[in-house]
Amino acid sequence: MNKKIRVATIDDCPRMMELIHELALYEKAPEQVTVTLQEFEEAGFGPKPVWKAFVAEVDGRILGFALYYVRYSTWKGSRLYLEDLIVTDESRGMGLGKLLFAQLFEEVKEQGFSGMVWQVLDWNEPAINFYKKYKADFDAGWINVSISKEQLENL
Repeated sequence: MNKKIRVATIDDCPRMMELIHELALYEKAPEQVTVTLQEFEEAGFGPKPVWKAFVAEVDGRILGFALYYVRYSTWKGSRLYLEDLIVTDESRGMGLGKLLFAQLFEEVKEQGFSGMVWQVLDWNEPAINFYKKYKADFDAGWINVSISKEQLENL
């Protein structure tokens, strides 16, 4: 079994979108994925890219990825924000999450970021247990807040 972590390319986007839909099903929110493949590709590889990613391949097939962007904290400075860490259900336990995390940690060091932040659903015990292995800090004092473009139009 040949495992490889590499930087994502535009050609990886269709497979990454498949994994995004798989994650949305797992998180019980498939209807929440509204981004199109074209929008996804443009956001990562267009004239103003806003995200970067590493993909996890096994024998040439993408079985996971970690997508991130730079977040600026007025308290902590530039930080890597991990938007999604996805490993296909059938591939869990192969060490791909650990390899992706190791690559993200390397990116934090290489880019001189002050750290890495991300979110996890409070019911996702497998993910929480995975993050606890890294002695990650869990902050229960914050509530997620968002507003959609449609909501803004109705203000």
